[in-house]
Amino acid sequence: MAPRIWLIAGPTASGKSALALRLAEVLGAEIVNADSMQLYADLRILTARPSPKDEAKAPHHLFGTVDAADGWSVGRWLRAAHETLEAIAARGRPAVVVGGTGLYFRALTHGLAEVPPIPAEARRAAAAELEALGAEAFHARLAVADPLAAARIPAADRQRLTRAWEVFAATGRALSDWQADSRLALSAGSWAAVALDPPREALYDRCDARLAAMLDAGVLDEVAALAARALDPALPLMKAVGFREFSAHLRGETDLADALAAAQQETRRYVKRQVTWMRGQMADWPRLSEIGANGQWRQFLALRPGLTP
Repeated sequence: MAPRIWLIAGPTASGKSALALRLAEVLGAEIVNADSMQLYADLRILTARPSPKDEAKAPHHLFGTVDAADGWSVGRWLRAAHETLEAIAARGRPAVVVGGTGLYFRALTHGLAEVPPIPAEARRAAAAELEALGAEAFHARLAVADPLAAARIPAADRQRLTRAWEVFAATGRALSDWQADSRLALSAGSWAAVALDPPREALYDRCDARLAAMLDAGVLDEVAALAARALDPALPLMKAVGFREFSAHLRGETDLADALAAAQQETRRYVKRQVTWMRGQMADWPRLSEIGANGQWRQFLALRPGLTP
C-alpha cells in the first residue's frame, strides 16, 4: 500500500518546495508546511514562502497563517499539522509535508511530550540545589524521583539533570513519565520520507543568489514593515535569518552590500546547522543528492518506481 503522507525535508534553497509541488501535482495531493518561519504571514520574501502562483497549483496549508506577534511552539504546530492531515485524509487525498525545520519532522514522526511550562522560580531553585548539593548527591536524589531519567543522564550533565529535577519539582510527575506519554506521532506505514542533501558548495551558491534576488523582489520593504511593529525580539519570526542584518541597514548602521554579505554568511551557517541535524536525526531517510529540479525528480522516482510521473 502506498503511503498517504510524504515527508520532504531539506536545508534552505535545496529545492524542496519545488519537489513537493511537483509531487503534489502528480498525486493530487495537498501540501502542508513544516518550516517554522514560513508559518508567519510577515516576511514572505525573506522566508522564501511559495509564491501565490505556486500556491494556486495545489492546496497549501499552514503557510503564512500566523501573525508574527503570536509565537508558535513545536507542540502547537504539531497539533495544527495533525488536524490538517486528518482533514486532508477525510477528503481522500494524500499529503506532502515539506520544510526545513528538523524539530517539526522529529515531532511528527516520533511524537512529542508536552511538558507544561516550568515556572522560572522552579528552574532557579533546581540550579541552586545542584550547586548546594553537588552533582553526585543531586543525581542520587533524582534517581529516587525519576530513576529512568537518572539512568540515562550522567552526573556530569548539569543541564539535563536540572531539567529533569525542575520538571518533577514543578509538576509532581517524573520527566520520564511525561516523555512516555509522547503522542501525535504518525502511524507506522502511513508515511514515507526523503531528505534533500545536495553538494554543499552548490547549495551555498544558490543561497547567495537567492538572497541577492530578494532585494529586487522587495525584501527591504517587508523587513521595514515588520521592524516598525516593534515586536518582542524574542519572538520566533524576529530571529528569521536575514532580518537582523537587513534591519541594521535600514537603521543606517551598515551599507546594503555589507548587510547582504552578512545575511548570506548567516544563511550559510544556518544551512550547515540544518544539514548537521538531518545527518544526525534523519540518518535513515533516503537522500536526494542532486540540486537541480529534474535531477531530484529522477532520483525521487528511482526510490519510488511505482509512482507514475
